[in-house]
Amino acid sequence: MYLIHARIQPPGPAPGPDAVIGPGTARTLLAAALPQERIEHVVVHRSDGDDGLDGVVLGVFLLAERLEDAECTVAAFCRRTAEALPVLRGWTLSSVNAPLVAPFYERLLDGNGPAGRIRPLPFSSSENPFHPF
Repeated sequence: MYLIHARIQPPGPAPGPDAVIGPGTARTLLAAALPQERIEHVVVHRSDGDDGLDGVVLGVFLLAERLEDAECTVAAFCRRTAEALPVLRGWTLSSVNAPLVAPFYERLLDGNGPAGRIRPLPFSSSENPFHPF
């Protein structure tokens, strides 16, 4: 399963992102998915605006063989639904990609994350760093 972010931009100054953010839009998008697209879940939220653009991010969870296939499927899904669904009519697709999860792994590695296999040694149960558990 892949999580693909599709960023969409409004057709002009109105309607803005608030017009499409909400559980109703996510349900409508999921209902519009075709069986062959293998889309399992959709979430809709405001983009972070780090590039100065005001828009919406669609988080699409789907099954695919490869990342490239997942991205292509989501791009086609977004273009098709933007034409078919009144709430998205006129919105344009500006990017489709898998979000990076690097901050999660960096938190694990910095020693302040949850306990597990990736943490400073020695483990609290032993002073032997090579303890077989």
